Parts: sequence; C-alpha cells; structure tokens
Amino acid sequence: MPIQYLIGDATQPTGDGNKIIAHVCNDVGAWGNGFVFAISKRWIRPRTEYLHWGYKHLLKLGTVQLVKAEKTIWVANMIAQRDTVSLEGLPPIRYEALVDCLKQLAQHALQLRATIHMPRIGCGLAGGRWEEVEPLIVDTLPDADVFVYDLPLASPI
Repeated sequence: MPIQYLIGDATQPTGDGNKIIAHVCNDVGAWGNGFVFAISKRWIRPRTEYLHWGYKHLLKLGTVQLVKAEKTIWVANMIAQRDTVSLEGLPPIRYEALVDCLKQLAQHALQLRATIHMPRIGCGLAGGRWEEVEPLIVDTLPDADVFVYDLPLASPI
C-alpha cells in the first residue's frame, strides 16, 4: 500500500485501532533533540525505556524497542542512527540499520494489527534524505498502512 501523507502531528495519529508511532533514535543514548521532544511532551515511557535500554548497553544499530504509550498506541524506538554527528563525512543515519528496523516494525504491526505513523524518519537530525528513505519504507512495509506526517507550515505574521 502506498504511503499516505498527512499534515499534522505524528504523536496524534489518526484512525481507529492499534497504532505504532515509529521514529529513529541514535545508538549513544542521547534523547533530547528533534522528534523526541514531541514524544516526550505526550508520554514519559518511551524516553524512560529508551534510556534504560541505553544503560543496559543494548542500543545496537538495527534494533527496535516497542514501548506501549497508551491503550492503543505504541512507540517504536528504532536504532538507525550512528552517534549524533556526522562521522568521516557520513551523516548519522544508517540506511542498512533502518531497513533492519523497518523489517521488525512490519512484524510488530502485523502482530498488533496496527497502522504505522511517523514523521519523515531519518531526515532530521540523522541527516538522511527522504528520496532514499521513502523507497525503503515502501519496499519493507508493502502490506502495512503507513502514514507520514508533515507539520503544517507556520502562517505568516
């Protein structure tokens, strides 16, 4: 199924039934910039569980931590970002790790019968390009209902 693009906040997913909000995290245990601010405003558990995961040294590229945030909403902390800065000219995003995460996300969505909701993952602080990320999502999640949210443009003053 093609990606459905919406204007809105990915932390307030549309529709009925179970929903997974997916986002890219780094592998060094830093939670503090980007989309995680929006997640932290709504729920405490995704941050707490991610930090606990980091303390246990389990933040490995290509892994996913699924955290229940509400009765029908889960947050998928996907480790697909190496560090928080460019290294040797490479942006932090690791596309191979993202594919591994998306495969796990597909399994979670199937088990929960959930739709998948996300911002343009990997294209903010991780430095990825949507032209590269979008086909990975389409190829890896062909049977899932995927919603990508763009925030509305600020109105001129």
